[in-house]
Parts: sequence; C-alpha cells; structure tokens
Amino acid sequence: MKSFHTASLADQVFEKLENDIIHGVYSRGEILTELKLVEQLGVSRTPIREALRRLEQERLIEESGKGSVVLGITADDLLDIMNIREKIEGLSAYYACVNMTQEGIKELEHIVDLQDFYFSKWDVERLREADDMFHDAICELSRRNVLRDTLVPLHRKTRRYRKTAMQEQDRAKNSLKEHHAIFEALRSGDPDKAKAAMDYHIQRVKENMLKER
Repeated sequence: MKSFHTASLADQVFEKLENDIIHGVYSRGEILTELKLVEQLGVSRTPIREALRRLEQERLIEESGKGSVVLGITADDLLDIMNIREKIEGLSAYYACVNMTQEGIKELEHIVDLQDFYFSKWDVERLREADDMFHDAICELSRRNVLRDTLVPLHRKTRRYRKTAMQEQDRAKNSLKEHHAIFEALRSGDPDKAKAAMDYHIQRVKENMLKER
C-alpha cells in the first residue's frame, strides 16, 4: 500500500480497515485473515495484527478461530451511539465554551467557513469531513479527556450514516445552520447556550440517522 508510511503503519492500517468496515466495504459476517489483508494492503503481518487487535477492542470485529469476523455497525449499535451522543455531546460544547481561547475561536471559524464553501460547491464528502472536524475540534477544546476519548471514536463510527444524511441538501443546509448557532454561542461565551445548541443539533442528527439506517 504505497500511501502508507513506516512510522505509523499500524495506525494507518487501522484507520483504513476501520473506515472500510464502517462504510461496508467489508460486509457483516465476512472473515478477515492476516494473509488476506497482507495481500490486499501490501504490508507485513505485524501492523495488520496490531490493527486487528485494535479493531477487536472497538468491537468492529471478533476472533472466530478461523479469522476475524466483521461485526460492523448494527442498527442497535447506531441507536446506542446516538443515545450516548445525545446525553453527553452538549457537555463538550459547554466545557469548550468555558475553556475557549481566541485560537480556538479562529479554528472553529475556519472550519465553519470550510463547511459553507463545501456546501456552496455541494461537495458531500468534504462537507462530511468538515463535519468531523467541527465536532472533534469542540471535543479537543473542551479539555475534558473522558469526553473526548468517548465521543471522537463515536464520531468515526457514524461516518457512513452522516454522509448518507448529508446527501439531502435541505438536511445538510439545516445542519450547517445548527453548526453556525453552536459556533455563535461558543463565540459569545455562553456555556449554557452552547450546550443547548449542541443538544438540539444532536437530537436532529439522531432523528435523521435513525431514519436512514
């Protein structure tokens, strides 16, 4: 796999396999073996073994004795993920507001501007990537490690469903308005308003994702 660099090979293999599982490249029930992945990815067994171990910890695969069985994200998984996000993502916005810096405001403003640009070009894939950036940045800016470590992996696991939901222009437009409302609350320095805006956004995201599952 030519795009991989030796320094972080296991990380890159993990991210590649995680993304492929989440997006359905490997279907639920499919068996992944080290040999099969060596041939597909063109890397040695060591980074593949490490990536498979991490995927098992993420409950995306499970060992069967004959190889790793793909579990993927089930409808129940998606419901649980969105229930968790609905309960705690507002806290990340609250603490991001409490701990906000001028650099943080500039970072979020840049991301929101990117989202506006990608929406104007109707670039759904980059719009989804910018959506990731927005939510992950708020988690980082919250300076709450438990919130960040809980939410960021959940953001990754819902990529497929978020991209599907964003294919609808009206929903993407509304989502962008909700991001603007979150950003303005953060910029105004009102933690309760930021939490309320995030809570509303995640409720709407949940409704749309569960509709698309």
